[in-house]
Amino acid sequence: MSIKAVIFDLDGTITDTERYYQTAWPEAIRRCGYEPIPEMALELRSLGRPFAPEQFRKWYGDDFDYYAVREVRKQIVRDLIAENGIPLKPGAIEILTWLRENGITVAMATANGLRRTEEHLGRIGIRDYFDRIICADMVEYGKPAPDIYAFACSELGLDPKETFAVEDSPNGVKSAYGAGCNVIMVPDLTEPDAELGRMLYARVDTLTDIKGLIF
Repeated sequence: MSIKAVIFDLDGTITDTERYYQTAWPEAIRRCGYEPIPEMALELRSLGRPFAPEQFRKWYGDDFDYYAVREVRKQIVRDLIAENGIPLKPGAIEILTWLRENGITVAMATANGLRRTEEHLGRIGIRDYFDRIICADMVEYGKPAPDIYAFACSELGLDPKETFAVEDSPNGVKSAYGAGCNVIMVPDLTEPDAELGRMLYARVDTLTDIKGLIF
């Protein structure tokens, strides 16, 4: 297989920040006067618009102010980052360096907005590893819809089958698979179930294991 580009998710894949959201969503819900639903934060991983607002309406009713709660969640995450920094996942620098040395294009497809993505990548010193950054606010539908990966492949001028998409969450895997990418899952908080497993080109333990899949 001739892979010309690797497209990475951000939270939980390149940065070990998904745990911040697992703390922040329930806390934001509580601060806004609601009771968190078990496994809620796990279901919200990489869930983009309009799916996240719709999910909250299913949980809490049509009058739930998703955007107000999200602003509280954003502040909690900012506070956690200010206190603890932005840790990288094991092997992140190694795989990014290796891909560059081997002439493979590197891109990002993240549920975050462009401003925050650029800020975070710059803060941890890895912005220059990425040839393209595609964010949720650049497409109509977020993950698990295929839009973001389809757009990323279009921007790279590649057929999705010429790419690896690297994800940690079910919503991200579904998005990349729907776009036709070869999906590699590096599990963060949960392992793939049987349904998700059928969408994967490979499941690996660490980012550096991707090396063995390319050549």
